[in-house]
Amino acid sequence: METTLRQVLAAVGEPLVDVVESPAGLDVPVTGLTIVDPDDGPDQYAGQLVLVIGARGRDAVPIVRSLARGRAAAVAVKAGDAVDELRAAAVAAGVPLLVVRHDVRWERLESLASDVLDGGGGTTEDGPGDLFSLAQTVSLLTNGIVSIEDTASRVLAYSRSDSDAAQVDELRRLSILGWQGPPDYLRMLRDWGVFDRLRGGEEVVEVDEHADLGVRRRLAVGIHAGQRQLGTIWVQEGASPFAERAADVLLGAARVAAGHLIRRRSREAPGARWSRDLVAGLLDGRTNAGLVAGVFGLDEQRPALVAAFAVRDRGPLPAGDRAVDRATHELSLAELTDVVSVHAATYRRAALTASHGARVYAVLPDVPLDVTEPALLAMCTEVAAMTLRRTGVRVQAGVGSAVAGLAGAAASRREADRVLDAMPDGPDDPTVAAFSDLRAEVLLNQALDLLQASPDLRDPAVTLLVGYDRDHGTDLVGSVLAWLDAMGDVRLAAHRLTVHPNTLRYRVRRAVAVGALRLDDPRARLMHHLHLLAAVRSAIVQRPDPVGSDKSRAPSSSG
Repeated sequence: METTLRQVLAAVGEPLVDVVESPAGLDVPVTGLTIVDPDDGPDQYAGQLVLVIGARGRDAVPIVRSLARGRAAAVAVKAGDAVDELRAAAVAAGVPLLVVRHDVRWERLESLASDVLDGGGGTTEDGPGDLFSLAQTVSLLTNGIVSIEDTASRVLAYSRSDSDAAQVDELRRLSILGWQGPPDYLRMLRDWGVFDRLRGGEEVVEVDEHADLGVRRRLAVGIHAGQRQLGTIWVQEGASPFAERAADVLLGAARVAAGHLIRRRSREAPGARWSRDLVAGLLDGRTNAGLVAGVFGLDEQRPALVAAFAVRDRGPLPAGDRAVDRATHELSLAELTDVVSVHAATYRRAALTASHGARVYAVLPDVPLDVTEPALLAMCTEVAAMTLRRTGVRVQAGVGSAVAGLAGAAASRREADRVLDAMPDGPDDPTVAAFSDLRAEVLLNQALDLLQASPDLRDPAVTLLVGYDRDHGTDLVGSVLAWLDAMGDVRLAAHRLTVHPNTLRYRVRRAVAVGALRLDDPRARLMHHLHLLAAVRSAIVQRPDPVGSDKSRAPSSSG
């Protein structure tokens, strides 16, 4: 996957570098990283992010020009008091210029940038986001300031927010810059047994504030693979207290981070694309459940279920805003994947997450067969609530029935999709539903799908009514459907249509005459009702697209 300068900066930007100039924007492809010093001769640096060491300020101006001639993708320098001269050189040469903060160690910047470009820290195939994305997600879920470290206390990723700048304490600042934390504080952490507790297992450790050392309150959790610690997630408290469920979020995040760190250590482990394809294949019924169970260490005979999450559109927009809305939708889906992965791992350690089309799926093992746990519904509700707070986009979740083994995950996924398809998605409608909650609606949707897909089954009476309404500008279809929905209660149906009861009675009699409806026959009445619902739904789906496309398509039930 091609990495851009924007992706590198999203991970290692502030507080390490500032973008001073980028004549061609930030979507410049970056193929690698090179370090040069003033003694290096001219060379070709096509597509490279070049770190200029050994020269700063005005001494770096001719180097910037030379690197631009070598077609460097971007140049990073320490500017001193020569920012204006360096900017002018970059503009003239047409090369992006990054100014590195004076107190940042070059090896720190090199390490983080290399992780992004090598696939260890950027937006890669490593499943639901990367370590930087995970850190940002945990920051938002905990209301804290996050860093993820390896066992040598090297910072691998951290959250970024302009609002955090004034709240960052000295320990975090020095850690990110690549320096050692305050020795007295680190010694106290050891004396208090904090590091021992983090090594010991899945315990969220709280560390009190020490104002005399310039250190704020923290939460921490070890990242483990079995008995082996891979790293630590630290969350510093900012201006606001930690979120109520911050400890639960950290636990889930540590389990997600473990997979990332394992893949960083050994690319021979199930790679991200393969892992993702395995889960997607399980959900589609294409991949053997035994293979998936073996790769992820699951018991394929244990019960499991699938929860599906869908980003709901913000609503129709003018044609000029459609592209913006689609981009926002895609961004929301990516963020939803991160949130689902963390919360699903909190609910079940071995949860598997995959996205497909416009939906995100969580395969949840070891669930009860005969009941939907309140904790599961609460997890899905929290995912929807958090995504709404983060992006302003509504999310709904459909929960399929539990199946006897992992091989039934595809069937549970189909149920979860059908639940989402049947859920009303207005702003006041529920955000989470299980198959048992909407069984009638799901079965009705399946019946309507069958009728729409089978022209030979169409009710000729309904066809006549639809044609009559089209030719005469009437609404006999809507009137009869309202009467049927109200089970023959004229006053209730008229109230819903905001017409006089006598007006509705006339319309129903007229519809009977036009279409030869048999409303006094229970079976015929049921047939008319189903076909009327199918006709109305078909009319909504096939309405011309507001963008002006010449063909509209019904949304796929597979998401």
